[in-house]
Amino acid sequence: MNANIPLGRIAGIRVGLHWSVAGIVVVIVFALAGYRFPAVYPGHSQIAYTVAGIAASGLLVCSLLGHELAHAVVARRNGVAVEGITLWLLGGVARLRDEARSPGADLRIAIVGPTASAALAVAFGALAWSAYVVGAPELVMAVLGYMTLLNLLLALFNLLPAAPLDGGRVLRAVLWRWRGDRYRAALWSARAGLGLSYLLVLGGIVQLIIESTAGLWWVLLGMFIAAAAMTEERQARAGAALAGIRVRDVMSHPVAAVDGNLTIEQFLRTAPSRSRTICPVLDPTGRIGGVIAGRDISAVPQPEWGTTALHRVARPTECIATAAPEEPLTALLPRLSEEAEGRVLVLAEDELVGIVAPSDISRAAEERGLHLPVPGASTAESGRPTPPPGWWYPGQPPR
Repeated sequence: MNANIPLGRIAGIRVGLHWSVAGIVVVIVFALAGYRFPAVYPGHSQIAYTVAGIAASGLLVCSLLGHELAHAVVARRNGVAVEGITLWLLGGVARLRDEARSPGADLRIAIVGPTASAALAVAFGALAWSAYVVGAPELVMAVLGYMTLLNLLLALFNLLPAAPLDGGRVLRAVLWRWRGDRYRAALWSARAGLGLSYLLVLGGIVQLIIESTAGLWWVLLGMFIAAAAMTEERQARAGAALAGIRVRDVMSHPVAAVDGNLTIEQFLRTAPSRSRTICPVLDPTGRIGGVIAGRDISAVPQPEWGTTALHRVARPTECIATAAPEEPLTALLPRLSEEAEGRVLVLAEDELVGIVAPSDISRAAEERGLHLPVPGASTAESGRPTPPPGWWYPGQPPR
């Protein structure tokens, strides 16, 4: 779930919006301004109802952001790197780069989200009471009361013991502490998530049949939880299969990098004719300043290849996953789907020492008897445009 609209950084954490946030904003504004507020608080203009609906939707987005920020801040304090936060149609996602190192850290990261939502519910409740005491307009009290209820529901729903909800993370931490096996704990948490998703879909269908279209929301939510729970189950199985393997055990090395001042034409002319997907690019100081892939070159009109330097089209390293040689291989799984061609650069003291491709991880899993569908592993066989002639993939033996 990548951010389409970056909002900057809060507490040093990148925050962005997915385009689907517009969906939840429209639904809330339409439901409140068109139906709920006019029915409960009649006598106001449509403009006033619309403003109240927009205010409620904006405060809800801020509440979701507060929930995810709590996860991210506590994760960082427990030694877990955070890629960023993305708000989308069904809430928010704090993208953690690593896994918690202990059941206690896992529990703290999980429980702080519902705690933050509960605290926001108390805060909005106090504001609603204060507004009532001072005689504020009833629509102001309505918005604050609505936010109190929503944050309370958000806290309670997220405490359900089923992945990917926060309660599922709590269940995983408890089982991990009890049984001493993180991956089996994650597996049971994911299965609980599947059970919850089936109940939500079934309940939504029943509501659609006997009551109203509101059941569509529960069906959609149940399908999302099912997809996320199945993903977590696959990751748990992969973690069990890949336990004990380090990044250095599967990475391709040595890795050649190219001068970022070379033009695309010079690069394609001088590079060895090898199998290739992505290539590190050096900055003027001799360090890795970015990476360039076949689709980056394809995006440049061919007549401009002779004048366009590689550093102008290379993706910055901030957009590419990195790893240390001694990291567990399982720590890379959450990073693969968001990175260029699924590759991860392996750095030791800021020096490039290797590169990990999805096929490397799939091969390691197959050696352990597990067929693991790794994100990006089949991109070469997909319908993407073929890279320009002369492209090569560093670290791979010549054919």
